[in-house]
Amino acid sequence: MGLTVQGRRATITLDRPDKLNAQTPATWAALRDIGQSLDPEVRVVVVRGRGRAFSAGLDRRLFGADEVDGEPGLVSLGQRPTEEADAAIATFQQGFSWLREPDRVTIAAVHGHAIGAGFQLALACDLRVLTEDASLRMAETGLGLVPDLGGTLPLVRAVGYARAVEICVSGRDVPAAEALRIGLANSVVAADELDAEVDRLVEALSAPPEGAVRETLALLAQADEAVDPEQQLAAERAAQIRRISGMLGSG
Repeated sequence: MGLTVQGRRATITLDRPDKLNAQTPATWAALRDIGQSLDPEVRVVVVRGRGRAFSAGLDRRLFGADEVDGEPGLVSLGQRPTEEADAAIATFQQGFSWLREPDRVTIAAVHGHAIGAGFQLALACDLRVLTEDASLRMAETGLGLVPDLGGTLPLVRAVGYARAVEICVSGRDVPAAEALRIGLANSVVAADELDAEVDRLVEALSAPPEGAVRETLALLAQADEAVDPEQQLAAERAAQIRRISGMLGSG
């Protein structure tokens, strides 16, 4: 995981290009640590991926191993008491949830694939800039799981319940042009224009007074809250624990 801070801007870079930036619990721990340690002077956070994709989702090792890089795999989670599994997934969610806090504006710069956990990471950000070749996919349901990294609430808020159902249950790709049309993307640009578009957006978002931005974000989040975010995170954890446990049996 890479982190660079330049004045009021921080850039987080997923840095496993050989694995298409597939995610593990170590990824989420690193994201959580960054969120807890960022200088208060940082006003805008950009999240991006190195290589050919933003993030191809879960590291497939999680499906077959008890541990991955010292952290529990899905089998291990499914064998734990419910309270322990819930606590573990709650710590995973913390890697994403801070991106929605009103302390700063967050931008996902998405190129290539954003699948599953990658899509949820993009959804955790306030804004999304996609390249023309980008595609989004919520793959969890097709794998017998549920989206449990905080993605369900922002997805429904962005596109509505019926379209969110179709996207999640079908597991289909949502190309960049459609993402822009249905509200999942703020802008779509050519691949060689991504950096310039993100720079322009960072500059615009950094211009207003800090306190006014923070208060505005808090007001907008409050106005948009049909469901309490913490309750939704807890519901995701409970559903995922049931699915993992089911996978150990008949599914």
